Amino acid sequence: MVTIDYRDLLERLGGADAGTPGPKSNAGTLMFTGPVTASTVRKIACDADIIPILLGSQGRILDIGRTSRVFPPHIRKAITARDRGCAFPQCTIPAPWCEAHHINYWSRGGSTGTGNGALLCPHHHGLIHKEQWTVQLRGGVPWFTPPPHLDPRRVPRRNRYFRLE
Repeated sequence: MVTIDYRDLLERLGGADAGTPGPKSNAGTLMFTGPVTASTVRKIACDADIIPILLGSQGRILDIGRTSRVFPPHIRKAITARDRGCAFPQCTIPAPWCEAHHINYWSRGGSTGTGNGALLCPHHHGLIHKEQWTVQLRGGVPWFTPPPHLDPRRVPRRNRYFRLE
């Protein structure tokens, strides 16, 4: 079980908002191991089968959120048929070794469907969360825009290994 303040969970990666902790700040707590960064909680939550519970100041349950964070098998199969492997540019990792990633984070209201999913190998899945890459579907193909510190022009790119066209 992970507990985290809702504001820390939603904070933009990099802590760009004044007064908010950065991605390295300990903002969450794992039940058995202790403090963990907000970015780590977001990465765990991306693959977890969780139900968010909103607690009031005295621990009273105020709201229980959506339950369908994990991509169900039929949606995962559709994304696999589309992406065929890790969708990150130049990656050759096959689909069975990949994770389904929410393009628009589920914690920020993103849906769990083919229009909001992309296959990513564990390495690139972590990179997306850590390095502030953005992902967009264009014509049903995931396109990746690097953060400014990697490419100041922010030229979008896609994986052509699995789809040559």
